[in-house]
Amino acid sequence: MRGHLAGFVTIGGLCAALSAHAEPVFAPPSGCTLNLTVQMHECQVANYYTCAGDPAGDQWVSLADGSGEYFLSRVDRETRWVESVSLSDGEIDTLDAAGSVDNASFSDLLATGRDDYDFVTRSNMGTVRRFIGHDQLTGEAVTIDGVALERCAFEMRIEDGEGNYIGTRKGMQYISRTQRVFFADTEEYENAYGDSSSSAQGPVTFSFPGGKGFAATRPQYDCDMMMTQLEEGAR
Repeated sequence: MRGHLAGFVTIGGLCAALSAHAEPVFAPPSGCTLNLTVQMHECQVANYYTCAGDPAGDQWVSLADGSGEYFLSRVDRETRWVESVSLSDGEIDTLDAAGSVDNASFSDLLATGRDDYDFVTRSNMGTVRRFIGHDQLTGEAVTIDGVALERCAFEMRIEDGEGNYIGTRKGMQYISRTQRVFFADTEEYENAYGDSSSSAQGPVTFSFPGGKGFAATRPQYDCDMMMTQLEEGAR
C-alpha cells in the first residue's frame, strides 16, 4: 500500500488543453536516474527514479495528471513512505520510524504473503497521521504490458495524532517483486463523516529506458472521461 500515498489527491486542471507541440520529457533532479514510466487509468502518469545521494533501495515516484506534475513520493527498499511532497500546497510528510509501532516490510509480505503495519507520518504543517492496516497477496499472478505482477489486497485505518478516526482506505493493488514497488488498482475511501469515493488507477503500459513512451509527462488514458466527469459535476 505504501507505494501509492497520493491515491486520493484531487485531480486538478484536467480541462487544460494539451499542446500540439512536441511531447515534453520528464527530467529527474540532478544526480538522479529515471528507470520507469507507467501510464495509468484515470489520466495519470508516474515516473520512477533513483538518486545517488539516497540510501540504497530508495526510489522516488513523480505523479502527473492532465495539468502536470502534482505529487512526489519516496519509498525505501521495504516500500515504507519515507517522504512525500504535495506540489500544490507545499506540504511535506515524513515517516516517523521511531514513533511507529510496526513499520511496513515488503520483505515480510513476499516471505509470508501478508504484512501488518502501524506507522506514523508528520508533516511540515504540523499534521500527524497514524496508518494501521495490512497488505495481503491474493495468490493471483497477472501480466500487464509484458510486466509480471501479483495482486495484493489492502485495508488501512487512518487516525490523527490524538487517535481520532479520519478515514478508511481499502481495495486492491499490484506489486512487482523485481521493482519492489506497489502499483495502484482499485480503491475505496470513506471518511469520518460517511463521505466516500473510489478510484481505478491501474497501470496500462510500462516503459523502460529506450522504450516508447519512456519519460512521458502527459497521461494518455481516460483523460477525456475525467474531463467529462468534471464538467458534469460543475453543472
